[in-house]
Amino acid sequence: MKTDQIASSKPTVGGHVALDLMNTVSLRNGERVDSFHSDQAVLDWLADYALDAGHLKFAPGVLLERARALRETVRTLVVARKEGRHLDPQLLNRWLTQGESHLELAQIASQGLRLERRRVIATVEQLLAPVAEAAADLLTLEDFSVIRKCESPDCVLWFYDRTKGHKRRWCSMAGCGNRHKVSSFRKRQNG
Repeated sequence: MKTDQIASSKPTVGGHVALDLMNTVSLRNGERVDSFHSDQAVLDWLADYALDAGHLKFAPGVLLERARALRETVRTLVVARKEGRHLDPQLLNRWLTQGESHLELAQIASQGLRLERRRVIATVEQLLAPVAEAAADLLTLEDFSVIRKCESPDCVLWFYDRTKGHKRRWCSMAGCGNRHKVSSFRKRQNG
């Protein structure tokens, strides 16, 4: 069962939960903005991926700290893989060992049988484990050239290029792509 099937209920820039995790840090007007500013912000982000904390109890700030730590682990590994540098799998393996789950065969009336993953969520690490698993899937892609950082020098966002020709350059044509086009046009006009 592939974990990259974790999908947001909203359109995302990254196109993959692990890249979307990295993209929770962005630049606005040259300033670094962290959308993980509270435990609730992390819970809201997880809910967009149908990852529910249920009745999980944790000390204030713990989820925020662990989510940020996972994000930086994923960022370190994705950047290293993209640059062709050595990866230390232990960085992510520590997260992967925290997940506790099993597969369960479910009878779906109209669809027949389906294999589903059932998770134990008793700790913050277990809540974040599906995101760590998705990051592991991303890191093992054979063609990592489809994982890209936006070409804008003023952008830090990453994306999975799912376009047919794999020629995507910008996190968003409406944002960075449009700014580039306008800048290029002005340069041509000014000579």
